[in-house]
Amino acid sequence: MGPTVVTPARPAATDAPVPGRRRRSGRVRAASATGTGVFHLLSATAALLFLAPLVHTALNSLKTPEEASAQPPTWFPRSLSLANYGRLTTFGEGIGTYLVNSLVLSALSVLFTVVASVLAGYGFARFTFRGRGLLFGTTLLILMVPYASLLLPLYIVLGWLGLQNTVVGVALVLTMFQLPFGVFLMRNSFESVPREIEEAALVDGATSLRALRYVSLPLVAPGVATVALFSFIASWNEFLAPLIFLTGGDRYTLPIMLTFLRSGAYGAVDYGALQAGVVLAVLPTLVVYLLLQRYYVAGLTGGALRG
Repeated sequence: MGPTVVTPARPAATDAPVPGRRRRSGRVRAASATGTGVFHLLSATAALLFLAPLVHTALNSLKTPEEASAQPPTWFPRSLSLANYGRLTTFGEGIGTYLVNSLVLSALSVLFTVVASVLAGYGFARFTFRGRGLLFGTTLLILMVPYASLLLPLYIVLGWLGLQNTVVGVALVLTMFQLPFGVFLMRNSFESVPREIEEAALVDGATSLRALRYVSLPLVAPGVATVALFSFIASWNEFLAPLIFLTGGDRYTLPIMLTFLRSGAYGAVDYGALQAGVVLAVLPTLVVYLLLQRYYVAGLTGGALRG
C-alpha cells in the first residue's frame, strides 16, 4: 500500500463578492446618476432662461404692428404677419443697406485680424529676435488702454490717411483692438505644434512661409477659427466706432440703425419693427457660431493652455 498523498486545502477565495462592498458600489452609482440628472436639469433650465428672450423677440416680430405695440403685451401672436420686416425696408436707407455695410465691415475686420494674428503669432512662436518679449508684452498692453480714450487720436489718424467715413477705416480700427487676443491665441497655438514637423519641411527645401502655409496652418485651424469667430462677433455688434468714424447715413451699420429705430419719431417706438431688426441682427452671429462651434472649443482649449 503506497504512501498516502495529502492534498493541501485550497485557500478560501478572496475575490468573493462582499455584501457591504456591493451596497457601497450601488450607492455610488445611484449618487452619480442623481448628480448627472441634477446637472442636466440645471443646464436645461439655464438654456431655457437664455433662450426665452430670443424666442419672445422672434414671436413679437411676427405680430402685426398694432399687436406688437399693444399694452398689456400678448405672449403669442394672434395672427402671423411679416409687416414688421416690411417696415424695415423703408426705414432710413433700407435694411438691406445696413446689412450689407455690417457684413462688409465684419468680413474686412475678420480678414485683417486673421492675417495679422497668424503672421504675428507665427513670428513670436518660431523666431528669436531681440526685444521679442517686450514687443509681445506691448501688444498685450493694448487690452489695458480704455477704448474710448483712443477714439479722438484714431479719428485724426484716419483723417490723415483719407479713411474717414469709410468702412475700411473702421475695419482697421476694430482690427487693432482684436489683435492682442488674436496674437496671444495664435502664438500659443503655434507653440503647441512640434518644431520637428516644420524642420522636416525646411530640410526638404521649403521656405518659412511655405512651411507655415502647408504644414503649420492646417494644424492650428481651430485657433484660426476662434480668432475669426471672436473678430466677427465683435465687429458685427460694434456700435461706438461706426458711430464716431462714419458720418454718412448710407454707411451706417445695423447696430446704429437699430438705435435710431429705438429712438423713434417724437418718442414713439415701433416695437414690432425694432424686434424684427433684432432678429435679423442675431441670425448671422448664430449661424457663424454654429458653423464654427467645434473649432471654437478646440481652439480655446488648445491655444489657451500654453504660454
